[in-house]
Amino acid sequence: MMVALAAAMVVAAPAEGKEYVVPAGQDVGQFFAALPEDATCVVFSAAAEYRSNGDILLPDRQMLIIDGRGCKLLLGTASNGFTRAVIDQKDADRRIANRYVFRDLGSVEGGRKGIDLKATLGSSITDCRFKGQTEAAIDLRFCLMARLQNVLVTAPGALGIVVRQGDWPGASAVNSQSNSTVLEQCRVFCSKTTTNAFTVLNSGGVRMSDCIAEGATAQCDLFLSATMDGDESRMARNPVVKSFTLENFHVEHRTERQSIYVNMPPKATVVLRNVYWNIPLTNPAVRYTMGQLNISDIGWWNPDFRIATRVSAPRINVTRSHNALNTGEKSGHTPQRAGSFVLEEALPDNDRLSLSYIRITEVSM
Repeated sequence: MMVALAAAMVVAAPAEGKEYVVPAGQDVGQFFAALPEDATCVVFSAAAEYRSNGDILLPDRQMLIIDGRGCKLLLGTASNGFTRAVIDQKDADRRIANRYVFRDLGSVEGGRKGIDLKATLGSSITDCRFKGQTEAAIDLRFCLMARLQNVLVTAPGALGIVVRQGDWPGASAVNSQSNSTVLEQCRVFCSKTTTNAFTVLNSGGVRMSDCIAEGATAQCDLFLSATMDGDESRMARNPVVKSFTLENFHVEHRTERQSIYVNMPPKATVVLRNVYWNIPLTNPAVRYTMGQLNISDIGWWNPDFRIATRVSAPRINVTRSHNALNTGEKSGHTPQRAGSFVLEEALPDNDRLSLSYIRITEVSM
């Protein structure tokens, strides 16, 4: 009886996670390739500087913490940085519950990408800096509920921070989105070759707050689109993208095409709140194709600034904003312009600007 009772009281010890330190001098990609299965935390604390000639493949984990401890990580020219190998959409769906926490990477320099994250749920990148990646500093594909906080990007060769859908076999604009991702206090300091500082494609519920775009002249500060096939010559038609929010966005450089590009589905709500352009603009502050665009709390608007629409009847609401952001006097209207609004690079069969769905309320004097 006592033996049976003792046997019943024996409980298997729970599996314990373990912290591993990246050794000084070892290639980081090679270290991760041999990472033991019990690893739950990888710490860069054996040296101030590390290198990885190739990709750093992340193993599947319920949660894996990558703690940079302020180190510098130098990437080879062909490296995609921290990344995952996704075969197809079926593979991505199977692995979506994996989660990665990147923190305190003092500087990730070089490579094609710094972090190329795919198929995750609830991952985060906090207090990290990226410099000089040729394709994108951070590329998030099918990363649901990701969070980027206090991320600094310097001199990206092409793209700064990208939030988008998957592009592997079986992925589409409706089955592999990076929905409900949040960017807070992120800055992109552009180089002369930067295309977009921030890019959000085919992802719903994305929020950006307290972010900055500055540095050399780029093509665009925020490129927001939900075109299913990437064809910007047409209005976006993604049926499952419903919203985007941008708050407290500071722009302190010029752009070659526009500062903010918006091509969202007709029923998607787009909020641009408290955007400040601290420089003269020769190109549109906003280039609009489609979406329910709500602009508010614009404290400063130079009379030379303009919102360019590519469709004749844009859906735009302006509230609590500078009185220079207006439709102007009727006597000054032309078929293509009314105050701050101009029909420019119009889509086919859109040849005359209509103010029927432009509403300006609670004007700030």
